[in-house]
Amino acid sequence: MTPDTLKDALTKARRRLLPFLFLLYVVSYLDRVNVGFAALQMNAALGLSDVTYSLGAGIFFLSYTLFEIPSNVILARVGARRWIARIMITWGVVSAAMMLVRGAAGFYVLRFLLGAAEAGFFPGIIYCLTRWFPSDERARAIAGFMTAVVVAGIIGGPLSGFLLSLDGVGGLAGWQWLFALEGLPAVVLGVVVLAVLPEQPSDASLLTGLTPAERHALTARLDEDVAMRPRIVRSLGGAFTSGRVWLLAAVYFTIPVALYAMGFWLPQIIKAASGSGDAKVGVLTAVPYAVAAIGMVAVGRHSDRTGERRWHIAVAALVGGAAFAASAFVHGLIPSMVTLSLAMLGLASMLGPFWTLATSLMSGIGAAAGIALVNSIGNIGGFVGPNIIGYVRETTHSFAAGLIVVGAILASGGLLVLAVNPLNPSGKPLV
Repeated sequence: MTPDTLKDALTKARRRLLPFLFLLYVVSYLDRVNVGFAALQMNAALGLSDVTYSLGAGIFFLSYTLFEIPSNVILARVGARRWIARIMITWGVVSAAMMLVRGAAGFYVLRFLLGAAEAGFFPGIIYCLTRWFPSDERARAIAGFMTAVVVAGIIGGPLSGFLLSLDGVGGLAGWQWLFALEGLPAVVLGVVVLAVLPEQPSDASLLTGLTPAERHALTARLDEDVAMRPRIVRSLGGAFTSGRVWLLAAVYFTIPVALYAMGFWLPQIIKAASGSGDAKVGVLTAVPYAVAAIGMVAVGRHSDRTGERRWHIAVAALVGGAAFAASAFVHGLIPSMVTLSLAMLGLASMLGPFWTLATSLMSGIGAAAGIALVNSIGNIGGFVGPNIIGYVRETTHSFAAGLIVVGAILASGGLLVLAVNPLNPSGKPLV
């Protein structure tokens, strides 16, 4: 194995595999949070209160959490290609079916089914990345992949605003067009995944185009990476009994609290601050996500360059938490956009270093189960965050107190991550 061969293999993986996985996650995140834009019309049309909307939006995460660990264990056994294709096709169908909702009960049922259908997608992709990128390359790769979250916000805002403007076309409401047209790409891409997604570097694939020498070099480097860390979680039982994994899950819980409070309520927060129409609100929501995309990549690269993870997560969490709280005290569009952009910047910058830290402690079936466990516990935060905002808004007629609580929760995750005891390259705990 020569350094140049390994470098070429990693370059191909970054340039060819990551953009494809990135596209899948853009569609996933957009289907997950487009209900936030639909709510601009749907809530009034169906008579949904803030609390009803928050509960329905959050129910997604309860079913996602319930089915996530079994889904990721199945993925590890049957292969990522077939299982991710199954996930995408079923979630696309359910997402498009949201256009048929006629009341609160239907809203709850379809959001529950959407979570069940999508369960395992994100941890499955993270598991795939552990099979392609060694730990010293992983923060950059994960950050590049997870910029899909912020790019989905950049694209999704204007796109959703446009689809809402189709209100009345063909006898359908704008929110119905939104669900119908944003659900279909998942079905199409699910079929593409079945045809082209490689499981690991040793698989010949037109998508990555690795030569036999490059496949061998990258596989050997990944095996060496695992061998250097003998105390990592490797088994299914180990994933459930490791205190370090549970602590990581507690840290991650704080991230979806803020991420989905932002995702589900940002359009309405900006609408309240600006008084703008739906199309302009869609454009304005892209701004915090665009700011976050820049910081997310920069922080991920710096984390890989220095090899440090915990303080990158902690500082980003404290910046994001403070900005969430500050947004409760400002008034007017420009101050609100500044604080919300800083909040999203800090929040998004946590993701690359966090998942690199988490995956560096796991391997094999232990990684599949451990990643799913961390993500499933974390996604309970996806239920909590939107409901904090919804409950506070309905009782106080303001977003302020809810934003302060969300900011405090995010900042607490930054402090908690400093208690995680990582490993050095020899596999021994760092004190």
